[in-house]
Amino acid sequence: MAAGTPNTTPLLSVRDLIVRFYTLRGVVHALEGVSFDVGREQSIGLVGETGCGKSITARSVLRLIDPPGRIDGGSIAFQGRDLIQLPETEMRAIRGADISMIMQEPKMSLNPVMRIGDQVAETLLIHDKSLNRRTARAQALDMLASVSIPDPKRLARRYPHELSGGMAQRIMIAMMLVTRPKLLIADEPTSALDVTIQAQIIELMNALIDDIQSSVLMISHDLGVVAETCDRVIVMYAGQVAEAGDVETVMSDPQHPYTAALLKTLPDQVDADEPLYSIKGNVPSLLTPPTGCRFAPRCEHAMARCHNERPRAIPLTADHQVACFLHDAAPEPAAEPAAVPA
Repeated sequence: MAAGTPNTTPLLSVRDLIVRFYTLRGVVHALEGVSFDVGREQSIGLVGETGCGKSITARSVLRLIDPPGRIDGGSIAFQGRDLIQLPETEMRAIRGADISMIMQEPKMSLNPVMRIGDQVAETLLIHDKSLNRRTARAQALDMLASVSIPDPKRLARRYPHELSGGMAQRIMIAMMLVTRPKLLIADEPTSALDVTIQAQIIELMNALIDDIQSSVLMISHDLGVVAETCDRVIVMYAGQVAEAGDVETVMSDPQHPYTAALLKTLPDQVDADEPLYSIKGNVPSLLTPPTGCRFAPRCEHAMARCHNERPRAIPLTADHQVACFLHDAAPEPAAEPAAVPA
């Protein structure tokens, strides 16, 4: 690449990702053909109902799919290297250093018998062998101060059970960002916090991410959080991508019936004298997913082909794609002619 030429290659490129779980009850088709890119210094939001595959997508990027699950197809290219093909020793070097992940329950991710300062310092020591314990400890205290901990030295001596939920989440953010990762995956980072603390955590994350120039893959069922945090949004349904595009475009002009229905469920979209909108039906069992479009059984616009064919991703603009037959120019197949009696 010539000097001064910007690098337009995506930091992360996921293509046709397939993840299945082989259980005693049958095969769970958790992800089927998921594709998306995360650009450099870009924030992407993954949204959808519980069970749509958001967390499985994130764990797949880090190759943290445990048996009976496995990645059955596709590629996950990070800085040009396919993570699926890497030996486990090389993946360990990437996890926590180049790619970090904030889990849903911060207290469950912290070691209950280690002091907070030691846990943050240990993250540095694992990924930078040139550091000694004193230097790592000093950097850990600096990072605790960066996440607005009032008295870092005092808190560093505490154990996880002594922390509030909001404080534990700040510690997790410090641990995941102390190595200055190129990609941060945040799995519902504010779901267990009250609204006031949520706003503080989002503001804190945005400031730190801008400072270290990381890319972000934000997983959330809260469209409001995604709108405040992300540049682009990917709407997932039942293990597939329904719509993807610029946050403002998708939020203001949704083109997939599922995206439109999700936006209708937001409280600020409903008049005070009207009941809250809800999407009829439930997310289908991925043991026996519907044939064709997986949203068809709940869709108000479903056609005959929706129940028989899987819609392909159609580019509406350079930065907006939707997988829906409402935007497919191909005509619906004609019905089979009736058999003529002999």
